[in-house]
Amino acid sequence: MRARLQVLEQAIAARDAGALREVLAPDFVGNDGLDRDGARRLAAGLFLRHRAVRARLGPVAVQLHGPAAATTRFTVVLTGGDGGLLPDTGQAYRVEAGWRQQGGQWRLHSAAWEPVLR
Repeated sequence: MRARLQVLEQAIAARDAGALREVLAPDFVGNDGLDRDGARRLAAGLFLRHRAVRARLGPVAVQLHGPAAATTRFTVVLTGGDGGLLPDTGQAYRVEAGWRQQGGQWRLHSAAWEPVLR
Protein backbone atom coordinates (compact mmCIF):
# COMPACT_ATOMS: atom_id res chain seq x y z
CA MET A 1 0.00 0.00 0.00
CA ARG A 2 2.84 2.38 0.75
CA ALA A 3 4.19 1.77 -2.76
CA ARG A 4 0.74 2.42 -4.23
CA LEU A 5 0.47 5.65 -2.23
CA GLN A 6 3.82 6.63 -3.71
CA VAL A 7 2.38 5.93 -7.19
CA LEU A 8 -0.49 8.29 -6.34
CA GLU A 9 1.96 10.98 -5.21
CA GLN A 10 3.96 10.58 -8.42
CA ALA A 11 0.82 10.63 -10.60
CA ILE A 12 -0.24 13.91 -8.97
CA ALA A 13 3.23 15.44 -9.43
CA ALA A 14 3.24 14.29 -13.08
CA ARG A 15 -0.29 15.67 -13.56
CA ASP A 16 -1.38 12.24 -14.82
CA ALA A 17 -5.07 11.69 -14.03
CA GLY A 18 -5.04 8.37 -15.90
CA ALA A 19 -2.27 6.95 -13.70
CA LEU A 20 -4.13 8.15 -10.63
CA ARG A 21 -7.29 6.39 -11.85
CA GLU A 22 -5.41 3.09 -12.26
CA VAL A 23 -4.71 2.90 -8.52
CA LEU A 24 -8.44 3.17 -7.79
CA ALA A 25 -10.66 0.09 -7.71
CA PRO A 26 -13.48 0.06 -10.29
CA ASP A 27 -15.99 0.45 -7.43
CA PHE A 28 -14.03 3.23 -5.69
CA VAL A 29 -16.09 5.60 -3.56
CA GLY A 30 -14.91 8.83 -1.94
CA ASN A 31 -16.48 11.80 -0.20
CA ASP A 32 -20.00 12.69 -1.29
CA GLY A 33 -20.25 9.56 -3.48
CA LEU A 34 -17.27 10.46 -5.67
CA ASP A 35 -16.62 7.49 -7.98
CA ARG A 36 -13.52 6.40 -9.92
CA ASP A 37 -14.28 8.45 -13.02
CA GLY A 38 -15.29 11.42 -10.91
CA ALA A 39 -11.95 11.24 -9.09
CA ARG A 40 -10.13 11.22 -12.44
CA ARG A 41 -12.15 14.23 -13.62
CA LEU A 42 -11.52 16.07 -10.35
CA ALA A 43 -7.78 15.48 -10.70
CA ALA A 44 -7.79 16.52 -14.37
CA GLY A 45 -9.61 19.75 -13.44
CA LEU A 46 -7.04 20.54 -10.75
CA PHE A 47 -4.23 19.84 -13.23
CA LEU A 48 -5.80 22.27 -15.69
CA ARG A 49 -6.18 24.91 -13.00
CA HIS A 50 -2.62 24.61 -11.62
CA ARG A 51 0.62 24.04 -13.52
CA ALA A 52 2.25 22.54 -10.44
CA VAL A 53 0.30 20.25 -8.12
CA ARG A 54 1.95 18.38 -5.26
CA ALA A 55 0.84 15.93 -2.60
CA ARG A 56 3.05 15.45 0.45
CA LEU A 57 2.05 12.55 2.67
CA GLY A 58 2.74 12.45 6.38
CA PRO A 59 3.37 9.21 8.25
CA VAL A 60 1.10 6.38 7.11
CA ALA A 61 -0.54 4.03 9.63
CA VAL A 62 -1.54 0.68 8.13
CA GLN A 63 -4.07 -1.71 9.66
CA LEU A 64 -4.40 -5.09 7.93
CA HIS A 65 -7.76 -6.88 7.84
CA GLY A 66 -6.64 -10.31 6.68
CA PRO A 67 -4.39 -10.95 3.67
CA ALA A 68 -6.31 -8.90 1.10
CA ALA A 69 -7.80 -5.87 2.86
CA ALA A 70 -6.38 -2.96 4.80
CA THR A 71 -7.00 0.56 6.04
CA THR A 72 -4.49 3.40 5.92
CA ARG A 73 -4.63 6.65 7.84
CA PHE A 74 -2.42 9.63 7.09
CA THR A 75 -2.31 13.35 6.54
CA VAL A 76 -1.59 14.88 3.17
CA VAL A 77 -0.78 18.44 2.19
CA LEU A 78 -2.01 19.31 -1.30
CA THR A 79 -0.62 22.38 -3.01
CA GLY A 80 -1.19 23.99 -6.37
CA GLY A 81 0.41 26.87 -8.17
CA ASP A 82 2.00 28.23 -11.28
CA GLY A 83 5.29 26.41 -10.76
CA GLY A 84 6.96 29.24 -8.84
CA LEU A 85 8.85 29.01 -5.60
CA LEU A 86 5.72 29.11 -3.41
CA PRO A 87 2.37 27.46 -4.11
CA ASP A 88 -0.70 29.62 -4.74
CA THR A 89 -2.96 27.35 -2.71
CA GLY A 90 -2.56 24.63 -0.11
CA GLN A 91 -4.59 22.57 2.29
CA ALA A 92 -3.83 19.76 4.75
CA TYR A 93 -6.25 16.84 5.02
CA ARG A 94 -6.75 13.83 7.28
CA VAL A 95 -7.38 10.77 5.13
CA GLU A 96 -8.72 7.30 5.89
CA ALA A 97 -8.43 4.95 2.93
CA GLY A 98 -9.67 1.40 2.41
CA TRP A 99 -7.57 -0.95 0.28
CA ARG A 100 -8.23 -4.34 -1.30
CA GLN A 101 -5.94 -6.65 -3.22
CA GLN A 102 -7.16 -7.31 -6.76
CA GLY A 103 -5.17 -9.13 -9.41
CA GLY A 104 -2.04 -9.04 -7.25
CA GLN A 105 -2.21 -5.24 -6.81
CA TRP A 106 -3.45 -3.17 -3.91
CA ARG A 107 -6.33 -0.98 -5.13
CA LEU A 108 -7.87 1.93 -3.31
CA HIS A 109 -11.59 1.15 -2.92
CA SER A 110 -12.65 3.91 -0.53
CA ALA A 111 -11.35 7.19 0.82
CA ALA A 112 -12.69 9.78 3.20
CA TRP A 113 -10.92 13.08 3.84
CA GLU A 114 -11.47 16.20 5.88
CA PRO A 115 -9.47 19.41 6.26
CA VAL A 116 -7.09 19.42 9.20
CA LEU A 117 -7.97 23.06 9.90
CA ARG A 118 -11.40 24.48 9.29
